[in-house]
Parts: sequence; structure tokens; C-alpha cells
Amino acid sequence: MSTPNAEPDLLYSEEEEALRAAVRDLLTDHCGPAAVIARTESDTPYDPALWKQLAEGMGLAGLLIPEVRGGQGASHREVAVVLEELGRAVAPVPYLTSAVVATEALLACDDAELLERLASGRTVGALAVSLTTAPGAPFATARVEGGSLHGELTSVADAVAADVLLVPADDDNLYAVAADAVTRTPRIPLDLTRPLATVTLDGAPGRSLGPAEPAVRRALRAGAGLLASEQLGVADWALTETVRYLKERKQFNRPVGGFQALKHRLAQLWLEVVSLRAAARAAADALTTGHDTGLTVAVAQSYASPVAVHATEEALQLHGGLGMTWEHPVHLYLKRAKADSLAYGSAGAHREAVAGLADLPIPASG
Repeated sequence: MSTPNAEPDLLYSEEEEALRAAVRDLLTDHCGPAAVIARTESDTPYDPALWKQLAEGMGLAGLLIPEVRGGQGASHREVAVVLEELGRAVAPVPYLTSAVVATEALLACDDAELLERLASGRTVGALAVSLTTAPGAPFATARVEGGSLHGELTSVADAVAADVLLVPADDDNLYAVAADAVTRTPRIPLDLTRPLATVTLDGAPGRSLGPAEPAVRRALRAGAGLLASEQLGVADWALTETVRYLKERKQFNRPVGGFQALKHRLAQLWLEVVSLRAAARAAADALTTGHDTGLTVAVAQSYASPVAVHATEEALQLHGGLGMTWEHPVHLYLKRAKADSLAYGSAGAHREAVAGLADLPIPASG
């Protein structure tokens, strides 16, 4: 039981480290860089076989879902560990969108049927809200006309992979809509491992789940907070691989990593990644305990995006000509970091949220 003055627990438990090891082993065997690159060149960037192993085989789709609803009854801390590893592998699976965002919306509505379906991993859900929507920002809604849903919702992440869409409507309700009852038009995103689509509803039937506003806000807040853990995984991979490469790459018969200027750049990057780890862990812990959640999530996201982008940009540059090749996976991480920097609100939007929540004046521009 948390107390109002409880300090956040930023350390990993033994159970969390064991979970990390199991997820990393699976991704090492089934989600290598070459396979991910090959998928981005195909018409099916989403990897259903990997999703089945993660969701059904390991039961990770239901981590946030209570046991009485068929889930694992775990916390956001365990989900954060999974997302770190998925970020390290830029895994093309809808884990963040289904097991976190859609699940949180359904938890707010306490819809037993859909929660049990998502917990099993055999159903993929997606919240039909633009991926760039910040937790406190307005979001587009469908129109309710004659008992059915109409309208167009853009930039919906993993809509093509979803079996059910959670659609907010202008009557202030959230509706469950079968994915095959709508038109999903894929859009070419910067990050090919997380597909986007425009969802067109033309008289689609839907089942009301409950009030849309609190469900969407809860879902977007959890998505933003746990996205920081995915960004941590991306940044940590970039740092680790860059250090490894610079130890092996030689120039003037000495490792490039021994050059003082590069040491300084790597040291600065290490400090940034360590700080990102603290911010991401704090966000996951706040989502678990409910203590200062809004502020802690906003702080994490205001910091995570710039660090992940910086880490992948440095990785690309410090890999030299090799990093510029399509065969090297660094471009996957740079694109994921860039796309994530806009997901669930930009760093600027979250800084404004921090200012408001902490009662700090926003500096005047000009």
C-alpha cells in the first residue's frame, strides 16, 4: 500500500529481471534485425507469429488485466520491462497499442468480455485515436447517426493489426467496433515497424462500453508513461551497440573508441540514458501506485523523446558509412525514436503539462 509521501521505487525486482531475461531470449531467437528489416520491405510489417508467442505463449498481453478477467494481475512496472525489451528489438508487434492503451481504456469501462479476449492474446485491440494525441489534448470522435457510427479517424496506430477498435463518439460514449466492419486504409509512416491507418466508419455497428472521456484519458496517460520505457530500450540499444562498434573499429591502428572526443560524446550519452532510465522507471512506478501520476508521466515524456532521438542520431553518425546502409539496423531505431517523439504528445506538449501541474509560469516567446 503506497503512502502519500512514498518515494518511487526505481529499482528492478528479481521477478522483473527474470521477466526481462525471458523476453530478451525470445526476441533474440525470433526478432533479429535482419528479420525486422525484411518485414519493413514486405506488405506485412506486423509479425503475428511473434505476437502469438509473446501474447499467448508467455501471457504478456494480459499483464495489466486482473486475474478475475483472465489476465496476470501484474503492474505497470512489469509491462515497462517488457516494453524496454521490445524497444531494444524494435519489435513489430502491437503490444503498446493493444496490451497497454486499448487495455487501459477497457479497464476504465470494466468490460469483462473484451478484457478476457485481449488477455488471451487471440484478440488485438486498438484505440481509434490519433497516435500523436497527448493525454490532455482534444481527440477526434465518430458521429452517431441512426444507431451506427460514421466518420474518419486518422493516424490510428496498429489499426490494420487489430480485431476490435475502440471508437470514441460524439455522444460521449466509447464503442467497440469489429475491425472488419470499417475501412482501414494504411498510411506510410516514418516508422515502418508501427503501421498507421485511416479508419473510415460508414454506418458501422458498435457496442457502447461506457463514457469515452475518462477511458481515453486513462489510456493515453498510460500509453505516454510506458512509451518512455520503450524509448529507453531504443536509446539503450543505440548506446550499447555504438560502444561495442567503436571498441572494434580501428583507425591509425587503434580503436576509434579510444579517441578523447568520442569518449566525451559517449559519456554524455551514457548520462542521458541513465537519467532516462530513472524517469521511465518513475513513470511506471507512478502508474502502479497512482501517486503524482500525471506529473511524473509528463516529466518522463518531456525527457524521453529528446534522449532517444539523440542516442539514435549519435549511433547513426558514429557508425560512419556502415550506419548509412540499409542492411544495418540503426535506421530502424532512428525512425522509431523520431516517430515516438510525436506519439502521445510531443516533448513540448508534455513540458507545458509539467508547467501547469507544477504551477510554473511558461516563459513568454519572442
